[in-house]
Amino acid sequence: MANNKDCGFRTSIGGQALIEGILMRGPKKQAIVCRTAEGLVEKVDELKLLKDKYPIFGWPFIRGCVTFIDSMIKGMQALTYSAELVPVEDQEPDKLDQWIEKHFEAEKASKIVIGTAVVLGIALALFLFIFLPTLIVGLIKPLTQNLVIRNLSEGVVKIIILLAYMRLCCCVSDVKRLFSYHGAEHKTIFCYEHGKPLTVENVRTESRFHPRCGTSFLLVVVVVSILVNSVVTLTNSFARMGCHLLLLPLVVGISY
Repeated sequence: MANNKDCGFRTSIGGQALIEGILMRGPKKQAIVCRTAEGLVEKVDELKLLKDKYPIFGWPFIRGCVTFIDSMIKGMQALTYSAELVPVEDQEPDKLDQWIEKHFEAEKASKIVIGTAVVLGIALALFLFIFLPTLIVGLIKPLTQNLVIRNLSEGVVKIIILLAYMRLCCCVSDVKRLFSYHGAEHKTIFCYEHGKPLTVENVRTESRFHPRCGTSFLLVVVVVSILVNSVVTLTNSFARMGCHLLLLPLVVGISY
């Protein structure tokens, strides 16, 4: 965890916003709580981490990518669980979901949907933060004459895309509601770290900006990618994209 002079002690607890709820994840367990029409629904699970079974996945630089992908999968599972508890009214599944549900058993269909969502999420991130910045800067000739300027320009474009993406997400009412729970999760972790009783009154007074937020991690990844990608001296945009993709595990590992 990042140093914070206001924290009473350090903790590795993190979280994620869900649909009408939050996920809290500690070293050994994770807990989900969602608000439904019938009241609060709670679910606690033991965490089965790959590094416990295969110690190599806990090594520095390797653990970053493994933890990131594992967090995405568990996050999508929790998000799907919360969506089932709080279904959207008058909305039928799309054709792809209907086809999957028709051809596979419920448990397997759920895994396929989650796996597809994770793959599409990673693909979108690669397009937005690796391929698109390199392509945009590559089309502006004055920025391609100097490698230092080109690397910095690609980094600036990544930050602009990230901020624009988050701003556009805020325009969607459902996502805005999700962000409210995200802020509540931050406040709760701060309250716990300050050693206060976990009451609504105590949590409400805490800051919603936490240093271990996933958004902060993305910004760190962008900064580290500028430094790591500076070793790429290729001028062809598509060759640069390939090198940036190969260096991504190192970037995530260092950032983590």
